[in-house]
Amino acid sequence: MSEVLKSIGLDVGTTSTQLVVSALTIENRASGFSVPDMDITRREVLYKSPVYFTPLISGELVDGRRIREIVEREYRTAGIRREDVDTGAVIITGETSRKENARAVLDALSDFAGDFVVATAGPDLESVLAAKGAGAVEYSADTGKTVLHMDIGGGTSNLSLIRAGAVVRTGCLNVGGRLVRFDENREITYISPVLAGLTDIKVGETAEEAMLCRTARLLAAALETAAGRNSQPIPEGLFTEEAENRWLPPEEPVTVSFSGGVADCIENEKDWRAFGDIGVLLGRAIRESSLCSGDYRLGRETIRATVIGAGSHSAQLSGSTVYYQNIQFPLKNLPVMHIQSPEAIASHPEERSVIAWPGIQSPNYGQVKAAAKALVREMRDPLILCLEQDMAKALGQALALELPADASVLCIDRVRLPEGSYLDVGSPAGGALPVVVKTLVMG
Repeated sequence: MSEVLKSIGLDVGTTSTQLVVSALTIENRASGFSVPDMDITRREVLYKSPVYFTPLISGELVDGRRIREIVEREYRTAGIRREDVDTGAVIITGETSRKENARAVLDALSDFAGDFVVATAGPDLESVLAAKGAGAVEYSADTGKTVLHMDIGGGTSNLSLIRAGAVVRTGCLNVGGRLVRFDENREITYISPVLAGLTDIKVGETAEEAMLCRTARLLAAALETAAGRNSQPIPEGLFTEEAENRWLPPEEPVTVSFSGGVADCIENEKDWRAFGDIGVLLGRAIRESSLCSGDYRLGRETIRATVIGAGSHSAQLSGSTVYYQNIQFPLKNLPVMHIQSPEAIASHPEERSVIAWPGIQSPNYGQVKAAAKALVREMRDPLILCLEQDMAKALGQALALELPADASVLCIDRVRLPEGSYLDVGSPAGGALPVVVKTLVMG
């Protein structure tokens, strides 16, 4: 028995905004005599919107009203209604995620995205989504090669190191095609602060190809270093503060994979003035660098990699033996607190949303009951538990016996939450719950 969910992915990036519609097939992989094991077995992209320039009120402010107009238009074009959509992701990425009105964009889309699992993404989640959407993770799994995927957008380059089909490390650099912008008269209108001390270009000057090429080559050299193909140090200003870890070059040889808007300019020669920025020149500098002299590939998706990842690859499923009562889905941006035992919860008096506990492998009734009693002693409503071991339903039922009928309880299992992560939980699907584990950055 399978179920098909319709999923929406919306990526509001530094340069571009786009939407995709995907179909996710959920199947029970367990036998008829086993506990259900729900999994997403197929992902199919049904519709891709045109790529829009991200609408800005000014050089710094995203226009939430116009984002909403784009979404309304694309829903009509795709022939879908809001009630047809089961899950989805709104991903605000790159420099856009640091704009002061990022929350206003989400508010403008609240009635469209009310049941979506993801709200915003930091660079680490964006790196993973781009690597999956571009097909780099699948390519690594199929070939056994170690892949360094670079998603090069308008303001940042998201990096993913992939071994045997698993993302083992992520990072982000302030390298992108919109760090310098000019108008139709070639007057420089914007220079990103991250380039301070790295370029002599000034706002108001006339853009010349040679002067912009120097900056493009400097940025390409930083990516070469990130791939371990250049010993020149990466300038301090090009490290992204929001990234969880400072990027270190891989020690082993890698296949370099590219996506993002700049990736479209690596093999396709365009007029350097085409987009009013340095994206074309950065693509050319990458093509002429050591990044493309060795083993490299363009992603299956380039400019749409992140939005494909958001719509088709952001969600995973909890175990199907979940328990919940008096919970209003979806739940979004829940900070995580880790404990090693239910008794340890007393030593964490701070505000918390999700309690992450490894759980007990094959627990007996006495162990489940004791865990429930320990948790209830420190109960805060709602009580949301995320377990790694398959015991959520039993623990939830034990908690229900200890708590008032109007208490709010959610127990999910078979989900591992890293330190410092946030959790989103969507409405039930096929007996399980769609979840997204993410690093959240809001400006």
